[in-house]
Amino acid sequence: MLLAIDAGNTNIVFALVEPGQGDAPPTIRTRWRIATDARRTGDEYAVWLNQLLMLEGFTMADVNAVIIATVVPRALHNLRTLASKYFKVEPLVAGEAGAEWGIELDVAEPESVGADRVINAIAAHAREPGDLIVIDFGTATTFDVVDYTGAYKGGIIAPGINLSLDALVSAAAKLPRIAIEAPASSSVIGRTTEEQMHIGVFWGYVAMMEGLVARMRAQIGRPAKIIATGGLAVLFNDHTSLFDRIVSDLTIEGLAMLYSRSQHG
Repeated sequence: MLLAIDAGNTNIVFALVEPGQGDAPPTIRTRWRIATDARRTGDEYAVWLNQLLMLEGFTMADVNAVIIATVVPRALHNLRTLASKYFKVEPLVAGEAGAEWGIELDVAEPESVGADRVINAIAAHAREPGDLIVIDFGTATTFDVVDYTGAYKGGIIAPGINLSLDALVSAAAKLPRIAIEAPASSSVIGRTTEEQMHIGVFWGYVAMMEGLVARMRAQIGRPAKIIATGGLAVLFNDHTSLFDRIVSDLTIEGLAMLYSRSQHG
């Protein structure tokens, strides 16, 4: 099986995947998440993964291929070590030789586009025809445009909602820390400090998303479906009609597709 590793700024996701045959989608057997720490060694990853694999009824010998995508360059060396030392395979690294993107990056600086964003574009285009806007809720919230040919056309980077809340609380001494959740009331006029913060953070973020997507659709000039991914997509889905589809494992699906392409030329 394939071990797909998505190393983000906040968390690293490890997923055990059976790549699909032909046009069939990959099957994700299980996934685990760990806080990103570029200092964590390949040995530490191996101890952690070995225990989790056994809990799910697998062993390290069940992994015969590894593919890595990372937006944290300092984490790559230790993830490579994990693959070569403990899984006895040379890992593919998304975007590098053997795992080239295979899509057009129609932007001014293609080399600066985050690996996760390109992989999301690959997976989204495989799932849906036509023009797409992919919203990924992570440390940052990204909005990426994929046109009907599958080309990546660019997008928007906005502060993630957790990042926005952290900045607000740290800069204002008297504001309490609140949970990120929908306000209890539908009113947008808060009567307490906490109510006002919930409204500002939650409904402010919804308004930001809806406003940016409206502007992007107007610029695209054609109908564009919205695909959302990332943990907070489900939270917002109950309070906006913005999303056409939520795909929680979009990045892992894209990594599996990239691996399959590498095996079939």
